Amino acid sequence: MEFDFIVVGAGSAGCALANRLSENPSNKVALFEAGGKDSSPWIHIPVGYFKTMGNPKTDWCYKTQPDPGLNGRSISWPRGKVLGGSSSINGLLYVRGQPQDFDHWRQLGNIGWSWSDVLPFFKRSENWENGPGENRGDDGPLAVSKNRLTRDVVDAWFTSAEAAGFKKNPDYNGIDQEGVGYFQLTAKDGKRCSSAVAYLKPARSRTNLKIFTNAPVERLLFKGKKVTGIQARVDGQLQDITARKETILSAGAIGSPQLLLISGIGAPDKLKPHGIEVHHALKGVGENLQDHLQARPVYKCNVSTVNTEVRNPLKQAMMAVQYALSRTGPMTMAASLGAGFLKTRKELETPDIQFHIQPFSADNPADGPHRFSAFTTSVLQLRPESCGHLELNSASMADHPAIHPNYLATKTDCDTLVEGIRIARRIAAQEPLASLITAEHTPGENVANDNYDAVLNWARDNSTTIYHPTGTCKMGTDSAAVVDHRLRVHGLENLRVADASIMPTITSGNTNAPAIMIGEKASDMILEDAM
Repeated sequence: MEFDFIVVGAGSAGCALANRLSENPSNKVALFEAGGKDSSPWIHIPVGYFKTMGNPKTDWCYKTQPDPGLNGRSISWPRGKVLGGSSSINGLLYVRGQPQDFDHWRQLGNIGWSWSDVLPFFKRSENWENGPGENRGDDGPLAVSKNRLTRDVVDAWFTSAEAAGFKKNPDYNGIDQEGVGYFQLTAKDGKRCSSAVAYLKPARSRTNLKIFTNAPVERLLFKGKKVTGIQARVDGQLQDITARKETILSAGAIGSPQLLLISGIGAPDKLKPHGIEVHHALKGVGENLQDHLQARPVYKCNVSTVNTEVRNPLKQAMMAVQYALSRTGPMTMAASLGAGFLKTRKELETPDIQFHIQPFSADNPADGPHRFSAFTTSVLQLRPESCGHLELNSASMADHPAIHPNYLATKTDCDTLVEGIRIARRIAAQEPLASLITAEHTPGENVANDNYDAVLNWARDNSTTIYHPTGTCKMGTDSAAVVDHRLRVHGLENLRVADASIMPTITSGNTNAPAIMIGEKASDMILEDAM
């Protein structure tokens, strides 16, 4: 099999790439996805992430190594293993990040990645239901909608946040991110709009686009320093597939560096223990791993929440009927309803923490909610300084790599998360929220707010990922960079990486929207260079 372009990974960026590269019928494009088709109804029902995360049919089910920053705990790292990738199993939250994030990328030497450079690609991708604006687009393939659900306890949190000195913001994806308000969703008419729905569905009928599912890529193929294609398992058979022009890796912050390493691209001391011949030494592959760590204060309350409603068979049936008839109600709920982008210190230029307000609570969402009525005020540090890495466990793509997140490894990260928890408590003490709260379930009264070590230790014992791994094939000009500003792998020909792994620093918020933007921008650069 021969194609002009091969895209490895049908996730947030890969689906956008496959669509844009195949718009010209003269380009023959192949898209390879290790997972299956997005046929499960739970993928398309917004609340279905309860069913798809942790399900090996749709989730890679990665686990981290025991992490010192989490007091030696190992935690789950869900990643999508299906058409649409993580955009098919995520919480549907649409967050671009701060303009300063991308200006910082440009300041690091990445030409063409400032806010003014990337904004047109955010707008091109977006179909914002409120219509176009200076910073918003309304004719792109990715449906972005306002929340179809409100909750009294979330509205009370907004009012209490204002009482605590923070402001409301009706559009955190507009000119200014700072403030509190309802999340925007990648959804349309009460259904998830994954990258597969947005980009692959309208392109499926193109004769020049071939989509392979259940087709894991085993390694890259070379002719000297030129990548000529891939070796993939198609219908159970190992086959060599040729890319006449380029191969683009969009397998995510874990899959893309793993495939590079197994193909002999990386630091020699990481490859030789596994018997992998060094094809191209590149020490940054798998390094610079960044993620958002969330602490989850939970408050019991005296008003109805999802916790109690889903345990009532009659209410559960009513939810299903409401969704079936009108695509409204609790089944349209994203992973969080309320958003807050706040500063822990007034002297900061931009927010450094993000809140996810959820009208439910659980020790583990896959296990179902608590048996009491409660809500969650998840808080994370937007720009962690701590960086981790991943390394191979074997020379096989079938073996998950060893993931070392290295959470809370710097004082700034510790200070910021502790202050975020304190702000969560300060907001909870304001009216009208205070009158709705019957008890602080976690951290609990035994963790005193003025005891820094106790608050930090609770965070280390209980915090978890909010599913935003990035940075492991970082873009840049320094010796640790993996790709250049046009996403070409340094020192090799006809190979690019285009997904969240190329981020030199993590964006200030959820990472699905920036990953789709990266796919959009990469497609333009690839087509320009192919002319």
